[in-house]
Amino acid sequence: MPYYEYEHTESTCELGRRFEVKQSIHDKQLKRCPECNEPVKRLISLVGISTPKTNSELKDLGFTKLVKRDDGVYENVTARNDESRYMERGKPETMPDLSKIISD
Repeated sequence: MPYYEYEHTESTCELGRRFEVKQSIHDKQLKRCPECNEPVKRLISLVGISTPKTNSELKDLGFTKLVKRDDGVYENVTARNDESRYMERGKPETMPDLSKIISD
């Protein structure tokens, strides 16, 4: 069952200005605080999103990261064993082979 975050709109009680309530997704949102019966509003809570931080994490997750090095030249900083380290404009043989990385 998810937790929903609420905030008092007028005064606070011993639950504090903001508080959490465990409710079913099918329950109606609270209009009043369960402790003091003052009006409350439901908040949109922040979520934690984890993103890869390093090139090796990106590589392990199957991503390809290209960094511009010169006009028309990109370095593949997540190159795998048989991939070219540099990708050059007009040379398709230097492009990463995505069919080896992406599968159905």
